[in-house]
Amino acid sequence: MHSSQSQERPNILLITVDQMRFDCLSIAGHPIVETPNLDELARNGVRFSRAYSATPTCVPARAAIFTGQSQRTHGRVGYQDRVPWNYERTLPGELARAGYHTQCVGKMHVYPARSLMGFHNVVLHDGYLHHNRNNHSIPMREHYDQVDDYVPWLRERVPGADLIDLGLDCNASTVARPWHLPEMLHPTNWTVTQSIDFLRRRDPGKPFFLWMSFVRPHPPFDPPQAYLDLYEEAEIPEPPVGDWAEKEDVSQAGLSPVTGRGIVPKRRLRKAMAAYYALITHLDHQIGRFLQALHEYGELNNTVIVFTSDHGELLGDHHLFRKSLPYEGSAHVPFIVNDPGNRLGLKRGLVADQLVELRDIMPSLLEAAGAPIPDTVEGQSIWGLASAEQGGKEGAVAWRSHLHGEHAQGLQSSHWVTDGKEKFIWYSQTGEEQFFDLEHDSEELHNAIRDEPYQERINHWRSVLVRELEGREEGYTDGRKLIAGRQPKAVLSHIRV
Repeated sequence: MHSSQSQERPNILLITVDQMRFDCLSIAGHPIVETPNLDELARNGVRFSRAYSATPTCVPARAAIFTGQSQRTHGRVGYQDRVPWNYERTLPGELARAGYHTQCVGKMHVYPARSLMGFHNVVLHDGYLHHNRNNHSIPMREHYDQVDDYVPWLRERVPGADLIDLGLDCNASTVARPWHLPEMLHPTNWTVTQSIDFLRRRDPGKPFFLWMSFVRPHPPFDPPQAYLDLYEEAEIPEPPVGDWAEKEDVSQAGLSPVTGRGIVPKRRLRKAMAAYYALITHLDHQIGRFLQALHEYGELNNTVIVFTSDHGELLGDHHLFRKSLPYEGSAHVPFIVNDPGNRLGLKRGLVADQLVELRDIMPSLLEAAGAPIPDTVEGQSIWGLASAEQGGKEGAVAWRSHLHGEHAQGLQSSHWVTDGKEKFIWYSQTGEEQFFDLEHDSEELHNAIRDEPYQERINHWRSVLVRELEGREEGYTDGRKLIAGRQPKAVLSHIRV
């Protein structure tokens, strides 16, 4: 096959994982997790140490990636399935328009599930989604058996196999067990196998955009045994627990396998943490497998690579689990860019501390491709922050001063603002406020909301949040103060059909 190495425009490889914490990289100093391939991408690329998901669950996070927009504009400010995705301008659509061969392998999490969203083709595995496994009311054309590509592939090899065979729910962040089939049949391996096959089938006359989108380390926590063995005897640090966290679990919520909070039995929690870390190392090795294949096809040095996650996993921090909440384990994500052919002039090995968000992926990749950036895009291209000429220089690139994050979720609905050094949190239903000095308290152990030395900063951030929420249909502010108790919405009215 003809190599596109002589092409003027680079290939684009976007690698996303689902529910990976920002700190689960060896190169970021994690004491347990082994991530050799991601470490190498960061060592020879640029790692952004203050990257966030402004709406940290799957659906709204992916809306930010697809559209390059803030949650206020793309309209998904919480998690709600079965709301149509009718965005006119999308990342794959713009790259296809610019002459790229575009392909997604793995998770999309859009609706309808088979929407192409601008891709030429999608090989789909969204993982287990409750709404499309519903056997009693969902239309057959929307059922998982009709829309997914992984399970039919698996059943050709293991007749009768299903996603629920292990007995683990897709939100079970506190329980784990090893994968029960040959490793090559694991969804992580399948994603890479299908992505390598795309390298064989792609149009050789065009640069390609491949979104390799993994479901793991999102639960179920089911790593192959060889990876679980890496962590079975490791001294796994206990999760941090802040002075503001609930210390009792009167309702025994921690005994539920799908809990979002509570005191989980120690042995069960340790096993879950080991399995979560094992899934990340498994992912890392499979990413390495794909990079080897990319090299074999002669395309590695002609490919710009971005790696990130849609959100994190609290994993017991403050006796909390899963995602959606404004704390670092949930909202802070890994973010690495790499350019093996040095087309973009990156400052190799740089750790950039500017505040980046998932909405920045679309303009960055369009700029790398030499494609126009639509006026609908609100994110900013990151290449100036990462370049050898400007990267790391204070004030060299005009950049955002703060980020507004949020998530509608009943009584836990929250809004937060941060510059990566401080964070102010407001729970919109109760009016509870929190403030963390992230530079001196990176684990959010102390809620400083009543500490006298911080009152000026707290007032500042409260006023910033008031400005961010002005004009919102929920009525969270009158322009002067925050108003608690207003009904939250997961989807804003302007995108509903």
